[in-house]
Amino acid sequence: MEGFLNLAWLAPVPPFLAFLAIVLFTNRNKTVSALVAIGGAVISFLLSWPIAFAAFGAEHFGAHPVEGQLFSIPTGNSAIHVGYLVDAPSALMLFMVSFLLVMIFVYASGYMTFPHHLSVADYPLAASQGKDPRYSRFMAYISLFATGMMGLVVSNSLITFFIFWEVMGLCSYLLIGFWYEKASARAASIKAFMTTRVGDVIMLIGMMMLYIYSEPSSLMFSEMLNVHNLEHLAELSMPTNWAVIGGLPIIGIISVLIFFGTIGKSAQFPLHVWLPDAMEGPTPVSAMIHAATMVSAGVFLLIRLYPLYAVTLEAAPAAMQFVAFIGGFTALFAATIAVAQWDIKRVLAYSTISQLGYMVAAIGIGAFPAALFHLLTHAFFKALLFLGSGSVIHGVEHGLHHVHEHSHGHDAHGDEHGHGHHAPALIQRPDGVLNPEDAQDMRNMGGLLERMPRTGWTFIIGGLALSGFPLLTAGFWSKDEILSFAWDGGNTIVFWTLALAAFLTAFYTMRQIGMTFLGAPRTEMAEHTPESVPTMTWPLLLIAPFAIFLGWVGIPGWFGIPNWLEGFLEHHIEYNQFHVAHPHFSFVPLSVSLIVALGGLAVGYMVYGQGLREGEVDPVRKLLGPIWVVFHNKYYIDELYQYTIITFTLLLTNLLYLVDAKWVIDPIVNAVGRFGVWLAQVGAAFDRLIVDGLVNGVAAVTNLFGGWLRNTQDGKVQVYLMVVAVSMMVWLLLRAMPILLTLV
Repeated sequence: MEGFLNLAWLAPVPPFLAFLAIVLFTNRNKTVSALVAIGGAVISFLLSWPIAFAAFGAEHFGAHPVEGQLFSIPTGNSAIHVGYLVDAPSALMLFMVSFLLVMIFVYASGYMTFPHHLSVADYPLAASQGKDPRYSRFMAYISLFATGMMGLVVSNSLITFFIFWEVMGLCSYLLIGFWYEKASARAASIKAFMTTRVGDVIMLIGMMMLYIYSEPSSLMFSEMLNVHNLEHLAELSMPTNWAVIGGLPIIGIISVLIFFGTIGKSAQFPLHVWLPDAMEGPTPVSAMIHAATMVSAGVFLLIRLYPLYAVTLEAAPAAMQFVAFIGGFTALFAATIAVAQWDIKRVLAYSTISQLGYMVAAIGIGAFPAALFHLLTHAFFKALLFLGSGSVIHGVEHGLHHVHEHSHGHDAHGDEHGHGHHAPALIQRPDGVLNPEDAQDMRNMGGLLERMPRTGWTFIIGGLALSGFPLLTAGFWSKDEILSFAWDGGNTIVFWTLALAAFLTAFYTMRQIGMTFLGAPRTEMAEHTPESVPTMTWPLLLIAPFAIFLGWVGIPGWFGIPNWLEGFLEHHIEYNQFHVAHPHFSFVPLSVSLIVALGGLAVGYMVYGQGLREGEVDPVRKLLGPIWVVFHNKYYIDELYQYTIITFTLLLTNLLYLVDAKWVIDPIVNAVGRFGVWLAQVGAAFDRLIVDGLVNGVAAVTNLFGGWLRNTQDGKVQVYLMVVAVSMMVWLLLRAMPILLTLV
């Protein structure tokens, strides 16, 4: 078994090779590019599932993780050891991620048709093929995205984990802004990139502190998470002369700093603002970000480092209270916003933020197994919901094109000249502005279950799982586990906060189902909505069983059924030498789980069970009044950031510009420049008057003597003979002079 598990490092390789192949060779052929991308995902899946099931079937696997080193990168006195690690959490993640990636890739191959916001005249070939002009580029991007997530799952150190973490950050920027012709998509991609960078920078500071204070200094999981190093960190405190954090436990500070990476990546308050805007990207991107990859990575970071957080829970409980507070607050905060959204994907976006808050709160109260359990189940049913929403949008857009074709004789993407059709007149309503041609606005839908049965029923299955429909769905068992941990651990505030969030989740999910699939169609385009192509519906049918049955692996033991997940994680917990209390049976959390799930669904059905009539104002809007407006406008957090942080940043930028350009830096640079020019002029004068004068004087003297000697060379042989004769006579006279003087 161990020899087979040693192949885990290959899991991210096929998607990366697919990315290279598409970029370098196949990008001109859209069909081949799609096959290459899907092939890379399938090969990674065929590697990952046998590895995962080998781990599942091994006795006491958690106590014997498989780790290997591929190569080392020297860094001064130490080295970065690049390798792989397969333990219980990573085996579960390999099972979940690899399967969902294949489903998303297959779905994307059918989804990425020619987008309605582009002009047929600008891209005639792509329009004739019915595919996005940058279809191959999209396939390359999602392959690189898959590489980042698969590499992160099998990383053996926090350094390589962070590298793959940043690869996903880059890909999210590229994919959210994939349709960059739209200003909103460009803005959303920048917003996502900059917001998550805030969390990543703070996380990097925590990583550096972890490296500095660890003994030995290392970011290898096996070294920094061993019990001796964690006990060493728990004994250290910041120097007392440090202003705010002086005297605080170092392990608590490190845990909070690294947790900010999760706040950014998993869109927790206050860095949650990027995730709803990420809906500007194609729906397969939304499914990848919200289910299988990016946001899951934030929670997986906490799970991967859970030994650190388990020790922090004892050594610095205030740090873990902060984690639990952020998670619980975000769960309820995002749920209230989802109640008042019209965009089918934005409802799911805020739902994702809320469910991630559940997992973070579970980590904060020490419920590591429950957080991992809900991470797995949520990934499946949320992928099902996002892909289902994309199928709905795709179908409604086709219905809209059908209406335009039959109403105006235009083609599916514009008029006979290839231009897009005229912008629709917006409708002012009490519950917000309505674009009657917006294929993502649920007010333009209704009655789609009859038109899209495969999409509708699988969406309903995912919605029931998200709501925690009792006993039958995976979401019930994983949510109930978190509530049981909270109740059993005496975390009453967390318990009731999450319970209220669960009620709202069931309510807004039924609202979404009712407005989209039930009742009568409210628009002509909804009446003509077709079912999506098989490449989009088959992934829905394959994911749906997991939304129902996956939760059964974690049914609590007090139901009389062995809790497989608990048993699988038990040896992993013992190996890492931290303690997780098993919640005792109590009727309170079980009853509350049943009441909030069924109650929320029942209230939602009473209000939205027949959909809405055409033009009807949302009944909850009438009931809540200005509170609904606050929910609908997302508590005005974006506006708050716009008028505070962003405005301050722009003012500071302008101030620094003035300091640079007018007041300090540029004047100094200009003064230095002027002094340099003056010094050059002085040097030029010295060169001209002194150096050149000296050289010219020597030349003049030489020329004078040359002129004198020039006269002795007139070309007459007689003169030369005379000069020779005279010279000889002078020489002889000089030689004879001493003799003559002696005679005298």
